[in-house]
Amino acid sequence: RTPLHYAAANCNYQCLFALVGSGASVNDLDERGCTPLHYAAASDTDGKCLEYLLRNDANPGIRDKQGYNAVHYSAAYGHRLCLELIASETPLDVLMETSGTDMLNDSDNRAPISPLHLAAYHGHHQALEVLVQSLLDLDVRNNNGRTPLDLAAFKGHVECVDVLINQGASILVKDYVVKRTPIHAAATNGHSECLRLLIGNAEPQNAVDIQDGNGQTPLMLSVLNGHTDCVYSLLNKGANVDAKDKWGRTALHRGAVTGHEECVEALLQHGAKSLLRDCRGRTPIHLSAACGHIGVLGALLQSATSVDAVPAIADNHGYTSLHWACYNGHDSCVELLLEQEVFQKMEGNSFSPLHCAVINDNEGAAEMLIDTLGAGIVNSTDSKGRTPLHAAAFTDHVECLQLLLSHNAQVNAVDSSGKTPLMMAAENGQTNTVEVLVSSAKADLTLQDSCKNTALHLACSKGHETSALLILEKITDRNLINATNAALQTPLHVAARNGLTVVVQELLGKGASVLAVDENGYTPALACAPNKDVADCLALILATMMPVSSSSTLPSLTFNAINHYTNTSKTVTFDSLPIMRSDHSSYCTFNNIGREGGYPYTEEDELNDSDSETY
Repeated sequence: RTPLHYAAANCNYQCLFALVGSGASVNDLDERGCTPLHYAAASDTDGKCLEYLLRNDANPGIRDKQGYNAVHYSAAYGHRLCLELIASETPLDVLMETSGTDMLNDSDNRAPISPLHLAAYHGHHQALEVLVQSLLDLDVRNNNGRTPLDLAAFKGHVECVDVLINQGASILVKDYVVKRTPIHAAATNGHSECLRLLIGNAEPQNAVDIQDGNGQTPLMLSVLNGHTDCVYSLLNKGANVDAKDKWGRTALHRGAVTGHEECVEALLQHGAKSLLRDCRGRTPIHLSAACGHIGVLGALLQSATSVDAVPAIADNHGYTSLHWACYNGHDSCVELLLEQEVFQKMEGNSFSPLHCAVINDNEGAAEMLIDTLGAGIVNSTDSKGRTPLHAAAFTDHVECLQLLLSHNAQVNAVDSSGKTPLMMAAENGQTNTVEVLVSSAKADLTLQDSCKNTALHLACSKGHETSALLILEKITDRNLINATNAALQTPLHVAARNGLTVVVQELLGKGASVLAVDENGYTPALACAPNKDVADCLALILATMMPVSSSSTLPSLTFNAINHYTNTSKTVTFDSLPIMRSDHSSYCTFNNIGREGGYPYTEEDELNDSDSETY
């Protein structure tokens, strides 16, 4: 930079006067492409230095490396006098071509690129008044398609909004990205004064319900962000309280998820329907229960009962609001729902509220359900024959398991694949549950599933050594030690195959047969082979090393048997219980629906479904 750059940047008129008088070039560029006039435009509030530079042939049309000229700088810093001085030298419409790169580093929004955008974004309404006198196109757009009015509404600059509206800026122009108008921008960010100005001047009158690219109205966005003043302004202007977006969700759905009680109250006062379903069959009552908003849930239930009795509406997967409250452990919501007569009997998906409570270790909710609905529900089954005890065993929730057992849950209940709770726990390595079931609950260790696997088979098949040892500790019957599954495999076959050294040692100590053969003619020793080729080689070597007499009990390892060697294909894999995931760690991720650039809610943030058939 030259001394003249510094003099202009610091508004040092005497130095600037001396330097120019001594022949300093007024249009020299620094490394950013800025002339002294750029710096004067940015810092000179009284315009004295800028005026002197202009009189000495400073060129206001020179652009820096970002594409900005002195008009942009004056607009960005709100120097009305500088703009008037520049306009007196050169008409602003000549200098007001938009630039192509960013000057602002504001995380709220990508940088505007015209002087109009800059003045509107920063709230410089006096500078804006000068600019609009020379411009024909007040709806100039930045790269995202946003107009100066859009930015002024987004930032809440009421005076700028007023200036632009009075000069004829369009209120209903949509941006390129999410197809939102200045009305959406004001509603999203809670700028109620800007919003009232916009909807008061919008034509036609139904502009208050204008939708963005996802079908969202300004009312929906106001509720989503908890801006009660904006909600009332829109409702008083006639906004459709039950308008739906592309997912079938209303403003009330959003209030139910976010828990903004005042917004919900405003909607209900204006006749919002609490039983409308979204594309997944969920009502606002579902969502408030799922998110644990007891105040909103109470208001919605009261509104629904004032019209008629609240039905136990199930969503598209059969889950009621009680299912969701139990799944997410919202005890206060569970208690409130159970006060409703309709929820005092089992409704909806057979993967019941009690299943939902115990699978997520929500003991309080489970206890309330049992106390209210009776102990008989502890043995209810879902579509796959699984009881709540199966669910608790699968997830190793011992407190819930003990609660169920204390209410006479059937410890040996079998599901549609023949599995008991112990089998599920053993197969999944849930050692705490295994210990309770084999020690306290005295689960039957002899039971076999549909593929004739015992709990010991299943523990060994998944390599769960501790679970297998806990079961083995309770087994004294050699017949059970040598029990075979559908593939004729003993626990020793399975344990050896999975390299469970301690389990193999215990099995041998309890009399497990080393000569037992499976359906392919293989002993436990051959089961140790990592693949078929190794098993074939081992069989040949053993056959050579150990000639078999006619009276020997050692099975004949024929080539036919070798050629039919297979893995343990008939051990059953577990079809897991429904873990009713919701993208949010809990259903409430809906709270975080896409907030990029202050515009919440994107399709990617859709709530995830899951039901018992998924697992």
